[in-house]
Amino acid sequence: MPTALLVDYIDQHRHRFGVEPICTVLKDAGVQIAPSTYYAARERPPSARAVRDAELVQEIRAAHRANLGVYGARKIHAELNREGVKVARCTVERLMRVEGLRGIPREKTRKTTVGEGAQTERPADLVERKFIAAVPNQLWVADLTYVRTHAGWTYVAFVLDVFSRMVVGWQVSTSLRTDLALDALDMGLWARQRAGQDVTGLVHHSDRGVQYRAIRYTERLAEAEAVASVGSKGDSYDNAMAEALNSLFKAECIRNPVMRPKGGWKSVVDVEVAVAEYVDWFNHRRLHGEIGLVPPAEFETNHWATLPGEHYRKNPVLTEVGSN
Repeated sequence: MPTALLVDYIDQHRHRFGVEPICTVLKDAGVQIAPSTYYAARERPPSARAVRDAELVQEIRAAHRANLGVYGARKIHAELNREGVKVARCTVERLMRVEGLRGIPREKTRKTTVGEGAQTERPADLVERKFIAAVPNQLWVADLTYVRTHAGWTYVAFVLDVFSRMVVGWQVSTSLRTDLALDALDMGLWARQRAGQDVTGLVHHSDRGVQYRAIRYTERLAEAEAVASVGSKGDSYDNAMAEALNSLFKAECIRNPVMRPKGGWKSVVDVEVAVAEYVDWFNHRRLHGEIGLVPPAEFETNHWATLPGEHYRKNPVLTEVGSN
């Protein structure tokens, strides 16, 4: 065991047990450190590495806290470098391990959401598990998930742009009726159109939930000149990207002690506020590994900036979803 760790350990317990007795117990356990070694280490000025480690620990803790406590070493390393703190990833891994900091694990759980309503015939699967888009508004995926509150089940609908991983629309409700999914879709369409972006020809992909096959929903897609695509029955892989967003949301928001209210989720109001805050962070600050460890809003800004000036002016990046 490194001497520095032993010295820290003795520091923590010396006032209760004394230095010599602790060294004796450690020796009996096969860990050698003499009292003189401890006192010499205490008097020795900290090394340049120790000073630097102490500074980095503060930076790491701040980055971890600012990002809901969900980042592991890879994203903390990327975040620090984006902020101008040059540090090796192995150093971040070492210091996070010492400090007991880690990312939030995801659980692969799913509750099937059902509902009532008139349905249209099932559209074809135009995606076939190829969740790839070359530009914004080429492919959106949509799904519903659930949250248990003290007042009963609350349901959340998301619409995600595959190109940038931007959550373009969301809605929270205590009902699984079509309005839940339709309001999320309307938010996405309104925000994109308000930003001057063309959604004509957009492929909207979902599972076979009746909310997405309801007459009003398909009529709204047709009105926007978007094309519906639906996966096969009972196969979550056919809507894997939307399922992955639900999994992230559950881990990073609903089960995250940083986000969860004391005493748990009380009602739909608690969940609605948390979703708004989470989506704002997800779109504007969360680093996404699939798009080069940048936030979705930044990724879209970079995309539009590569296009001719006139086209860029007609397609400014969406920046306000989730902040209403």
